[in-house]
Amino acid sequence: MATKAVLLVALSILSTIKSTVSASSFSPLRPPAIPLAVRSPYLNTWLDGDSGGILPGSWPRFWAGQITGWQGFVRVDNVTYNWMGGTCGPSLVNQTSFAYTATKSIFTFDVDGKIALTATFLSPVHPNDLLRQSMQFSYLQVSVESSDGNPHSIQIYSDISGGELSLSLAASDKSSSIKWSNGLDDDVAYHKFALAQPRVFTEEADMARWGDWYFGTTAGDGVTYRTGHSDTATREQFIGSGCLDNKVKEKHGPICDQWPVFAFSHDLGFVFKKKNVLFTIGIAQQQVINFQGSGTGSESLVGLWSTVYGSAVDCLAAFHSDWDVESQDALILDSKIHSNAYDIGGQDYASLTTLAVRQAFGSLQVAQGSRQSYLFIKEISSDGDIQTVDVIFPAHPIFLYLNPELLKLLLDPLFEHQESGHYPNTWSIHDLGLFPNAVGFPDGKDEAMPIEECSDMIIMTLAYALRSGNHQYLVKHWPLLNQWAQVLVNDSLIPAYQLSTDDFAGALANQTNLALKGIIGVRAMAEIARMSGIVNANELQLQYLETSAQYIQDWTMLGINNATKPPHATLAYNLPDTYGLLYNIYSDRLLDLDFVPEWVYTMQSNFYRTILGEYGVPLDTRRNWAKSDWQAFAAAVAEPEVRGAMHDRLTRFVEGTPTARPLTDLYDVTTGQFPKDGPSFINRPVLGAFFALLALPQR
Repeated sequence: MATKAVLLVALSILSTIKSTVSASSFSPLRPPAIPLAVRSPYLNTWLDGDSGGILPGSWPRFWAGQITGWQGFVRVDNVTYNWMGGTCGPSLVNQTSFAYTATKSIFTFDVDGKIALTATFLSPVHPNDLLRQSMQFSYLQVSVESSDGNPHSIQIYSDISGGELSLSLAASDKSSSIKWSNGLDDDVAYHKFALAQPRVFTEEADMARWGDWYFGTTAGDGVTYRTGHSDTATREQFIGSGCLDNKVKEKHGPICDQWPVFAFSHDLGFVFKKKNVLFTIGIAQQQVINFQGSGTGSESLVGLWSTVYGSAVDCLAAFHSDWDVESQDALILDSKIHSNAYDIGGQDYASLTTLAVRQAFGSLQVAQGSRQSYLFIKEISSDGDIQTVDVIFPAHPIFLYLNPELLKLLLDPLFEHQESGHYPNTWSIHDLGLFPNAVGFPDGKDEAMPIEECSDMIIMTLAYALRSGNHQYLVKHWPLLNQWAQVLVNDSLIPAYQLSTDDFAGALANQTNLALKGIIGVRAMAEIARMSGIVNANELQLQYLETSAQYIQDWTMLGINNATKPPHATLAYNLPDTYGLLYNIYSDRLLDLDFVPEWVYTMQSNFYRTILGEYGVPLDTRRNWAKSDWQAFAAAVAEPEVRGAMHDRLTRFVEGTPTARPLTDLYDVTTGQFPKDGPSFINRPVLGAFFALLALPQR
């Protein structure tokens, strides 16, 4: 009987969710997962697609799938409703709409025809303010107002679970002990909780095993709290009375011991006109990255915020009190991105770029060393590497567009590590290790991609110098850039059997697209020689110009199948019946080189018309796979009609994919599903590639 009762409750909830799905609108698209609090690799909470995009009735989750236990109730005239989270009991409110901007996810609800409730999740993005970007906090604002013309008694409740840090779904971790406390600072009431035995610079299932979590709200009359007590008892207390008893559980213990939560309630009294309640959620880590830079040993880099604020609580309070400024800054950034993207690429393009912002910036960690600030990036989901060169490369258009200095801060750790003699190979390193430990590979046994990584580093360094005007950066790193260029001179025209950035597809010899990237890298070195003004600059520039000119002429003979109609670039030399997405041609336009013959661009545009699938252009002939980041690169330099068609297919994919997780960049081009015979990429920062068109120089 008990099992039957549970089943009936589940069916009832499912029925309610289905009815609200049909009632809710989604603008500009309904993504496969919705970002809620996404500011760093560890503060990275989403509403997954199995919810149907409906906030009430489903648990928010960490990007990797773990339930984070974030719950919200509203009590109207002594009746409690669920507007967020998966707790059983109170009726679910009716979601009427969802909309997203670059920084915000906005849900609106009708509560029994009496009040309108709006939940706004704001994860600030600060391309020009490293200090504020370094704060791993995010906002939730809940707004209520009468919708039937009558005042109503209203109380707002929200809690988060210790599962936010304790992997509540991982059997091996349910016994982890946590500790907690609460306090008041500068009119901000807060809960604080952390692992009882933290391990700095350690992850488990991609979650941080160190740092203090905070859940805060604006203090004042009508605010009550409960700290560390069981989820069931705490939520039932609010459901029954509309307030909490201001008690802190004294005995700390394992996460599985009654599942402690950290809750706030706001009694707003009788509400007619709009009233707002503000919450802040986040993690504070004093030490953020373990970095092997120029020293003989690694250095523990700190969060930049810690160099300004005396404590994490002070940082929390400053962030929380900055809501009005943050809201205005977000409005300006949202408007800029949408209008720029719309003007250059239409609504489809604006929808794609807007969706990619938090996913790209949510992979970043700002760190402060003894000499400078750095920006580190996590290769989320594919393998957890840190500072992966061929992940920075597809992501870098968003940084070039918003602030080229961000790209420099990503390149700096790679240059410093290798210029200090910590990497023995002549080609560029692939990555610096596993996040958050950027200690490199002193034995040289990283994932070797000689042509890929050398080209990427040269192209991105020149792109930064062109956008910033910082030619001294080229001088500073000339020896290493020149070393990498020699690798390209020797090996790029006829690439040996090796991996490219699409390593999941396997190694291959004579890759047409990879060769093109290497040749463009050689041509880019001619510009670097000219701009740097180093000794023998004119002579070196001429050498690189002559070599690249000969290589591109040879490449057009080796890598193009002219026997078919329409002709097209092949996947590899001497394989005329193959094709591959020629996304590496993008760098020619990005650097404004006018190097690749114009007819190659036209040829590829004409060819893409013939192979457009339901959800885009296939990556190559080996499998029925597509890559959204590389399609964005290819579309950016395609003819306008083809570009529009490719953006249309990408928006179809965003709305049509059944993947139901933070947006993937690798999928089956006909079904939109994760590849049956390939990896399931989730939430990777490579979607910064959606800004490829915006990052191009304006002609």
